[in-house]
Amino acid sequence: MTSPELLARVEDACTQLLHQHEPVTFTAVAARAAVSRTSLYRDETLRAVIEDHRHRSHDPRSLSGILVEVAHLRTAVEALAERVRSHEEQLRRLSRAPKAD
Repeated sequence: MTSPELLARVEDACTQLLHQHEPVTFTAVAARAAVSRTSLYRDETLRAVIEDHRHRSHDPRSLSGILVEVAHLRTAVEALAERVRSHEEQLRRLSRAPKAD
């Protein structure tokens, strides 16, 4: 599972590269996000984010651009849902814990 913090760093790196009109490559993202290229290639979520930004740098209005955007949004929603589940579990554990008097 991809940590939300790492996902955010990779997203930020991709966004910075696009805003600076630089190519979104695994090497450039790895350097900006302070993560190894191997990690980016092996993690399906991170790889999808990078591929999405690479496609975005071309034509986002095409059908494939829209499909990539939908896939990216689905990945983001899944990451958020996992984080919410984790927080809910933490709250359940805290509410079950005996109270100290």
